Amino acid sequence: MFTVIFGRPGCPYCVRAVKIAEKLAEDRDDFEFRYIDMHAEGISKADLEKTVGKPVLTVPQIFVDEQHIGGCDDFEAYARANLGLYAS
Repeated sequence: MFTVIFGRPGCPYCVRAVKIAEKLAEDRDDFEFRYIDMHAEGISKADLEKTVGKPVLTVPQIFVDEQHIGGCDDFEAYARANLGLYAS
């Protein structure tokens, strides 16, 4: 399972999404992720809109196995429901 997190510097939700991904990578053998700094890579929200297929108003924007999940809260909910995040 490969996750891509598109974010920007100074974004607290981007930091939170990366922390969730780091936890999943630590807990699961089948989870890998890459954080892409949109500013450093020259990627705009308009560029992401072409991939997502709808307006992108916020970051981060997160994809799991090329499926658009949404923002940080969406990713956390997805991880709880499907990946055992915070399960004891």
